Amino acid sequence: MAIQIKRLITVLFLGFIFSFQIHSQDTEKKKPLSEILSALEQRFNIQFNYAEDLVSSVKVIGPSQSLSLEEVLNYLKEKTNFIFQLTDDNMVLVITKAADFDLQELSEIIVSGYIVKGINKLSNGSFEIDVSDFDILPGLIDTDVLHAVQAFSGIQSINETVSNINIRGGSHDQNLILWDDIKMYQSGHFFGLISMFNPQITERVSLTKNGSATEFTDGVSGTISMQTEKEVNDTFKGNVGINFIDANGFVDIPISDKSSLQVAARKSISDFTETPTYNNFFERISQDTEVENNAMSIINSDKAFDFYDASLRWIYKINNKEELRVNFINVANELMFNENTSMGSVDDSRQSSLSQNSIAGAIAYSKIWNTKWQTTLEAYETDYKLKSINANVLESQRFLQENKVSETSLKLKTNYKINNQLQLQNGYHFVETQITNLDDVDIPRFRLLVSEVVRTHGIFSQLSYKSKDRNTTIITGLRYNYIDKFSKHLLEPRISFLHKFLDHFSVEALGEFKNQNTSQVVNFQNDFLGIEKRRWQLSNNDDIPVIQSRQGSIGLAFNKNGWLISADGYYKKVKGITTQSQGFQNQYEFERTSGFNEVRGLDFIIRKQLEKFNSWLSYSYMNSDYSFKDLAESRFPSNFNIRHAITFGTNYTSEKLKLSAGLNWNSGRPTTRPIEDNAILNDNINFEATNSSELQDYLRVDVSALYNFNLGSKTKANLGLSVWNLLDRENIINNFYRINDGEIVEIRQRSLGITPNVVFRVNF
Repeated sequence: MAIQIKRLITVLFLGFIFSFQIHSQDTEKKKPLSEILSALEQRFNIQFNYAEDLVSSVKVIGPSQSLSLEEVLNYLKEKTNFIFQLTDDNMVLVITKAADFDLQELSEIIVSGYIVKGINKLSNGSFEIDVSDFDILPGLIDTDVLHAVQAFSGIQSINETVSNINIRGGSHDQNLILWDDIKMYQSGHFFGLISMFNPQITERVSLTKNGSATEFTDGVSGTISMQTEKEVNDTFKGNVGINFIDANGFVDIPISDKSSLQVAARKSISDFTETPTYNNFFERISQDTEVENNAMSIINSDKAFDFYDASLRWIYKINNKEELRVNFINVANELMFNENTSMGSVDDSRQSSLSQNSIAGAIAYSKIWNTKWQTTLEAYETDYKLKSINANVLESQRFLQENKVSETSLKLKTNYKINNQLQLQNGYHFVETQITNLDDVDIPRFRLLVSEVVRTHGIFSQLSYKSKDRNTTIITGLRYNYIDKFSKHLLEPRISFLHKFLDHFSVEALGEFKNQNTSQVVNFQNDFLGIEKRRWQLSNNDDIPVIQSRQGSIGLAFNKNGWLISADGYYKKVKGITTQSQGFQNQYEFERTSGFNEVRGLDFIIRKQLEKFNSWLSYSYMNSDYSFKDLAESRFPSNFNIRHAITFGTNYTSEKLKLSAGLNWNSGRPTTRPIEDNAILNDNINFEATNSSELQDYLRVDVSALYNFNLGSKTKANLGLSVWNLLDRENIINNFYRINDGEIVEIRQRSLGITPNVVFRVNF
């Protein structure tokens, strides 16, 4: 009955998203201004310098191909509210005609197409992915947000998942992940193999490695912030699509001239068919877990996996000075299988399951009081739950585990325009986080429930300066945090400095102090069926300290005639990490102590744009060490110390066809092996020095293609193909050792093999 109900829901879901009338309204061929500017950059070999937020909602009819550059700029001036000022170094400054500009802090694009079209470097030191103007990356045909951020040097996933993104050697729990300013404690579907954030409703993504704004707390290693479209849409639009993993749909519905509603949804198609991509994904998440391997007398059957997500954004322009925004997101993953055994003439079967859910909602109200003052009030509630039921059929036992996070946030921001060069932002931020962990066994009866709450009050202030010639940007500020449970006071200075010189060069310096109260830990490797074994926990200011980081970086860049050469050196120190949060599987697997992580590194990229072709080569060097004074070895390489990483990619883009191919290589992650001639000592594995060895080098080649075409005069479609790990190379991404019958057994975890995917999407 349950299976029939699930199939019925799936049928209704697919029927809903495909029941939309495939049509479009004539918008006089208007295009987003950002898309037009990007095309003009290629056509005239120039670069537009503008604040993305200022032009994101502007649409105009594209200028004629017969116009000169001067005529094009005059045309755009007439059709928009902007002045287009051409400088001597082929830079075009986009400046608002109005005497009073948007009071929000606006960061200009200083390098467009940083890697590919749609990926930009901003003047505040962050990077932006403009999903609406995004090109294509190797191995990706849908803009998977959290896979896309791994294209930047210094960012990778040590196990190929979006639930384990490592920014400059940090663990995943050190990332602040925001969706429309809501903090998310879950990031992936298929327990991390794809992003849970629907790219159809996500308008842009901001990535900050260092020098973050003072309004943000948490994320001691970095911030990934996703935003939906900020403006009211006046025409109905949407799309439906299907690939080898899921079916999805999106609609943007104008409710009135002051309000519009966006809705997006996805649902896995495994209820109908199991594609090669699905099978590869399932094998990847279940390898070396209880789902794949069980006791010899137990047979696992009826394995099933399902996921869905639904997200909503509603904007209401109360008047020309007031705006209301509402957001909602609901995400779920569910894995089920039966454990079967025969004892004599008696057959027994019990179901084990694992579910992961996130649900969150937010409301934001902003008001422009006058030409200098603006206030914004934001509130959200975000809830995360990880639950597993592990059935032991041999002992007729049920083991229930739960990890819950419930967080409430309230933030008030004020923006004050001192003059055309200076803006001041001040604010107050309150956060209450509750984390609950449950372990429950029915036979013999055992129940452990632990629930903790931490409340934080934050006050922040930030001053932004931009010189009259727009060559110098300085953003500096201070955040004060008070954690009431521990009576702890924390001061966090932040700075971002950028200066452009000699026409084509720029220098950048970034720095920040940050802290966070939450971390993910592994108590036992077989927790939660061994699949998603990390559980969130709160700091207690004792054996689980408040995590604090300090980092600084300096960079130099050259940008001219399609060439970009950029290098950044950095230093980062993160105090208060615990051995549990770092995923040890060697002699320190069951140790409980705290210490710090020290990282030094260099990120480098060289990119060349040539008409319809774009190629890039990036390199990252990193030296990351742990220091735990209570361990036998006080200092040794970290578990995330990927010393060298290289990415090479190339793109071809025309009006209808996009092609991309790329190579990813990195030196092997650290590992700890048994001492070869004395592997077992006192019935325990006798390990060598911690992380003194490395796994084999990692190598992956990916390709992707996307073809756009018209289904009718008003309906467009695209068909895409991607292949992940084209060479089908078997990469070992993790290994550990266990003793079995007096012998040491090595368990190796493999990366995804060759994995194709196909997408078909209709836009209306």
